[in-house]
Amino acid sequence: MRKLTQIALSLALVCGASHAADDALMKKGEYLAVASDCTACHTAEHGQPFAGGRSIASPVGEIIATNITPSKSAGIGSYSEQQFSAALRQGVRADGARLYPAMPYTAYATLTDEDVHALYAYFMSGVKPVDNTTAATHLPFPLNLRFSMMFWNALFLNAPGYVPDASQSARWNRGRYLVDGAAHCSTCHTPRGFLMQEMQGDAFTGAQVGSWFAPNITANRMNGIGEWSQQDLIAYLKTGRLAGKAQAAGSMAEAITHSFQHLSEEDLAAIAEYMGSVEDSHAPASGASRFSQGNAASYLAALRGEPYSAPVSDEGARLFSGNCASCHGSSGQGTHDAFYPSLFHNSATAEKNPSNLIAAILFGVQRQTAEGDVFMPPFGAQPNALNHLDDHQVATLSSWIMQRYGKAEVTVLPQQVAEIRRGGPSSSLVMLAQAGVGAGTLAAIALLVWLMVRRKYRR
Repeated sequence: MRKLTQIALSLALVCGASHAADDALMKKGEYLAVASDCTACHTAEHGQPFAGGRSIASPVGEIIATNITPSKSAGIGSYSEQQFSAALRQGVRADGARLYPAMPYTAYATLTDEDVHALYAYFMSGVKPVDNTTAATHLPFPLNLRFSMMFWNALFLNAPGYVPDASQSARWNRGRYLVDGAAHCSTCHTPRGFLMQEMQGDAFTGAQVGSWFAPNITANRMNGIGEWSQQDLIAYLKTGRLAGKAQAAGSMAEAITHSFQHLSEEDLAAIAEYMGSVEDSHAPASGASRFSQGNAASYLAALRGEPYSAPVSDEGARLFSGNCASCHGSSGQGTHDAFYPSLFHNSATAEKNPSNLIAAILFGVQRQTAEGDVFMPPFGAQPNALNHLDDHQVATLSSWIMQRYGKAEVTVLPQQVAEIRRGGPSSSLVMLAQAGVGAGTLAAIALLVWLMVRRKYRR
């Protein structure tokens, strides 16, 4: 009897240890899923977690995010761990079809086997299955031929895994592992080449991502964030704002909301240490920081008219007074607590690329952090809406703000606004690929005709 009791107790201890290990593994996987910001793409607005269906704008067309819940009928419930790893780090689905690099498998290739194992455990056991079949992605020919990604991967996909730099600290290596891997910062902040590959020589120097511009985040003091302290960067990643410098909007606001603010202090410090070492080899050695441009100035007196004088007819000032001044102040100074940011000393108005200012006006700003919700209403609403501004009005307002509070030499055109409203610049890759396929087809037809004619005359 005593022996049976001892055996039962031993089994209970083993089972308890096993459950504790499983719980720890799933919590690790959940943390990695948050660090990887899987929610931002794979959870549609008002949709169920990871059930897919969200449309993601890309320069070559819209890509529909898939269901990555453990549903066997609509998600990844039938994936083995090896198939899960292949999708995550090599861009190959369980059925052998290739993924498009809008799913940042080029970054997730950095993840170690241990972290992939933890992610697999979480998605298979910690996520609720949702039997929601998403729409298929339909890119224009020839990009709809997914097998072509095999050749793209051969050129631009790194081997799986992470190799630490022994000359750097453990925290620096952890920061690089997160930045290059789970957080996939380079995916947005690195410009892309003709084949949509990341230009590694210009890593983190800024790139257009749909309607928004992901700015330079190197340690350069003029073009990048080199004048920020490590604590500044940590504060920004936790709250989405740094008073007098920057505010997160667009996809960065989503990253703050769903990912960065939930990371541990240790990991945020590691990211800050690593980013402080990333240089921009093409940046000027001296000049004004993009966070120190512009000054407070009020133009309402000229708009309203001084005593004994008629008001000045200024469409930009009128639009600013009617749509912006109530929150950002008549002098563009924002509020004392910086909840509504100043329009000078502001990265959105100090860039040569005005995309972020235009996009903020058109689409608004929304993010949720422990500090509370931040919301700026969109002014690019449907025509006839009370807050609708057309392309000409947004261009006039943007130019007025830039010239008075930021990069004064920048003039915004209605055509630029229309492009941002459509989702940003499109790539010429589709047209050139179609032209290349067409030229190849014509060449093949010409060769076939020549061979037939030659054969005829030989008879």
